[in-house]
Amino acid sequence: MVTSPEIYVNPEEYLESEENSHAKHEYIDGYIYAMAGASDSHVTIALNLASLLRNHVRSSGCRVYIADMKARIESLNRFYYPDVMVTCDPRDRETPDYKKFPCLIVEVLSDSTEGFDRGDKFADYQVISTLQEYVLINTKRQRIDCFSRNDQGLWVLQFYTPEQKSLRLTSIDFEVTIAQVYEDVVFA
Repeated sequence: MVTSPEIYVNPEEYLESEENSHAKHEYIDGYIYAMAGASDSHVTIALNLASLLRNHVRSSGCRVYIADMKARIESLNRFYYPDVMVTCDPRDRETPDYKKFPCLIVEVLSDSTEGFDRGDKFADYQVISTLQEYVLINTKRQRIDCFSRNDQGLWVLQFYTPEQKSLRLTSIDFEVTIAQVYEDVVFA
């Protein structure tokens, strides 16, 4: 994430400027941050998973979004662009430019964002009451970390590697092999 000049803007100004922008920016408490581009592995992984998820939720009332849809965390005054997001909440049909009620968010990790994705961004996402799972996908090796909210509201980590063979996402009753998530990915 690349920092833009620190000029405070309100959420409405941000949404208006983002609608006409050639680049994507995340919004954190009134300040705008430009997003960096992604690697081949990053884009391939996100597209693989989004395609599989789209086929799974087709005709269910759930929607899958990839990269260009914002997640809004109104109580914290934040807008993020998750790599993949699934919402099954009908209230999200009311906002065409962002979604507030996702059940699943996926971030594909990169060197420049991994610390933020695991730290402050994850802490921010935890405020979303409808969020049931937060998934972090490694681009350097086959490893997927899935944080699930349990019945007590605590986040529990389950990691997946090729030894586990498949990834299970209970929020949308979905299972996929690790090989499918990493299909066509070349590790450097």
